[in-house]
Amino acid sequence: MAGIEPALPAPTHTAESATAPAPADPPPEARSAAVHDRLAGWISDLTALHDLTERLARTQSLEAALQELLRAGASLVGARRGLVVLEPRDGRGPDTTIGLGLGQADIGHIETVPRRALSFGRILDGLPEPDGAGRGLRERPEAHPDGGQADPAPPDGAPSDSSGCVACGRGDIAQPDIPGEPGLDPRLREVAARLGYAASYAVPLDADQVGRFGAAVWLYDEPAEPAERQRHLIGLYLGYATAHLARLLELHRQRQTVATLREELLPSRLPRVPGVRLAVRHGAGPLGGGDWYDALPLPDGALGLAVGSVTGSGPGAVAAMGRLRASLRAYAVMEGEDPVAVLSDLELLLRLTEPARSATALFAFAEAPPAGPGGPGGSGGLGGPGGSNGPGTPGAVPGAYGTYGPGNATAARRIVLAGAGHCPPLIIGDRRTEYVETSLSAPLGMLACWEAPSVELAPTPGETLLLYSDGLLRRTGDPMDRAFARLHSAAAGVPRAARHDPEALVDHLLHTLLPDGIDDAESPEDVVLLAAYFE
Repeated sequence: MAGIEPALPAPTHTAESATAPAPADPPPEARSAAVHDRLAGWISDLTALHDLTERLARTQSLEAALQELLRAGASLVGARRGLVVLEPRDGRGPDTTIGLGLGQADIGHIETVPRRALSFGRILDGLPEPDGAGRGLRERPEAHPDGGQADPAPPDGAPSDSSGCVACGRGDIAQPDIPGEPGLDPRLREVAARLGYAASYAVPLDADQVGRFGAAVWLYDEPAEPAERQRHLIGLYLGYATAHLARLLELHRQRQTVATLREELLPSRLPRVPGVRLAVRHGAGPLGGGDWYDALPLPDGALGLAVGSVTGSGPGAVAAMGRLRASLRAYAVMEGEDPVAVLSDLELLLRLTEPARSATALFAFAEAPPAGPGGPGGSGGLGGPGGSNGPGTPGAVPGAYGTYGPGNATAARRIVLAGAGHCPPLIIGDRRTEYVETSLSAPLGMLACWEAPSVELAPTPGETLLLYSDGLLRRTGDPMDRAFARLHSAAAGVPRAARHDPEALVDHLLHTLLPDGIDDAESPEDVVLLAAYFE
């Protein structure tokens, strides 16, 4: 880090004749104080760089890292605003612009200026700097009056420019006086005056892994440019920052690929079924998991609803999820009225084609509503989840087959469902909010032959059947029994008006359970909520 402190004051020389005696050397105390001051400056700079790089290292998403780059660069070069333009030369994207202290309208104004007139535009396009328009790094380092150089030679193998700046020989461009500098495009002056900046300093973003992938520019409110020391510091910082950004860029691309693949394998839209309104919310983890859902119309006006989860993450899990979902759709069309048969066929397929994986699944077959009153409806209320699927609740109805619903149900649908190691669904209505007790069952692929009893229920008009993945519960950070209780409490607290709007209902549940939102780049858990409101 030698040379990042300003030059020391020059010793005083007299203008006497050549025969005059040479000036006396400064006393040892003065030399010691000067060395002490320089060391203190180096330590201060090292501490600042250490803190800034640590903050950058803690970022885990590309957008967060770019924002941190802008903030750190602004503090190093003494600017207040800036923007970073991401435009990888390999053409694989993403292409985006992020601002610091600039709104979208401000960025839009800057983008109206021809790229060749902008310092960062010239960097992105690889154009040489026009004569008289701005200045790059100085050709030679300033020499200290004591005979030393401002910057030492870089270590072996480290990139360097002619200024001696380690890792910053990267063609930066300074425009220190935009209003008064000759040769600049009039549109640049007009936009700069409108936005209230008078100078800019731009640096390219390069990394060995991806080449040049963008440029960052900081804007000054008054004519100014970074000093040699500031350029040196920003160069040292960029030496680490660009490598970190390149890693996050590759990770971002992988996540986008997995997300695109996943979206293509899930339903593009929910079907329209008479008497039913559907809503779904889905959020994938950063690596792409195997949670999925489906809703498909079946013969005779019936409806099939399914949620499931495949073990693992990444493209392999997403591909396995797609195969499993496609197979379930085929089995549901052939024998959907028997959910046990559907899951049994799915289990056999999983063992034959994916022997190293297991999966959970829940499939519900909703018959078309009866033509008139007097539809099926049994006595007794819904019990809480039992067995391994959730905490038991007093009032659970035992038995292999159960019929749930109020005795005075009119025009109720009959729903038959079966689950394989999956979380029990919820019935949400004005008069009840209760878990449906599904039979204790292992996940698919974990037993030599899977089979479990099905359960029947009859939701009355105005009630909602909620299917969800265990990622919703795990994202809360609570133990599973407490997470089940929190979900039940959130469902019971849905406002009355939202109970008859499945879109508002699922939004209320997500806002209550996951106040930070369904998309969390730091959580590996997928989240699925599928709500069916019966009119």
